[in-house]
Amino acid sequence: MSETNESVLPITIAIPTYRREQVLIDTLESLLGLATGPAEIVVVDQTEAHERVTGDRLKTLSDDQRIRWLRLVKPSIPCAMNRGLLEATQEIVLFVDDDIRAEPELLSAHLAAHRLHVDTLVAGRVIQPWQEEVDFSTDEKFHFASLKPAWIDEFMGGNFSVRRTTALNLGGFDENFVRVAYRFEAEFAHRFRASGRRIYFEPRACLHHLKAGGGGTRTFGEHLTTFKPDHAVGAYYFFLRTWAGWRSLKDFLARPLRAVATRHHLRHPWWIPATALAEVWGMCWALALFLCGPRYATKPDKESAHA
Repeated sequence: MSETNESVLPITIAIPTYRREQVLIDTLESLLGLATGPAEIVVVDQTEAHERVTGDRLKTLSDDQRIRWLRLVKPSIPCAMNRGLLEATQEIVLFVDDDIRAEPELLSAHLAAHRLHVDTLVAGRVIQPWQEEVDFSTDEKFHFASLKPAWIDEFMGGNFSVRRTTALNLGGFDENFVRVAYRFEAEFAHRFRASGRRIYFEPRACLHHLKAGGGGTRTFGEHLTTFKPDHAVGAYYFFLRTWAGWRSLKDFLARPLRAVATRHHLRHPWWIPATALAEVWGMCWALALFLCGPRYATKPDKESAHA
């Protein structure tokens, strides 16, 4: 993709992906089909082995230089996002999920917001499947399908853009957010705002989240029906990384109770011991990660390579 082409915008799209098949191809076709496209699309693929049709299509797109297809051996959302930052050739990097459909103004709206608000993180609009055809024009309360621009405190990892140099100067994303990497966006937002910068919601930068049933974080199962700490560990690690005295201590200690005080557990009380185990395990794991210190963006090693 040449930057001299008037139909190309100076932006890198980075797509971390894990165990997604046709929906990943549909996502790429949606982005490649934009009338005004990006300078590059970087696919950071953590999938062990794709179905033949998916693999063949990804190889064709890569061979034709329509995407850059990178492979990671170990699945990690923040690691994949850091790799996207490190590999990007453009200053503005847009991260999107691997199961989306883009609106025509997605890229131009992100870039316009960066020109208007220097060195901000721009969060785009995300329409979930159950929000299709819903009229949000009279909504006063903010949500990520809102139609009104706003200054916000956090962002969704499936549609946001940031200056590459700013993100890397802050360390990128903390790779201690393991498994489903729950709350990794919130921790980055905390560091971003602590540096004196702000987060701007631009509703014109819109995409539709297809919410694929398999792959991605759903590979790790449902947090209400597992004894594994894959979801809990991120919550506790976030509390520790953003510690704010008694308030954080209160939230940290209250989470195990909140985790089992749900309608699901009221209706299925036999899941209470499993959830409690997951919470305690996650708490201990988070403490161990915290004591080791954060793991920020580093140059790719021998385990990661171009496809």
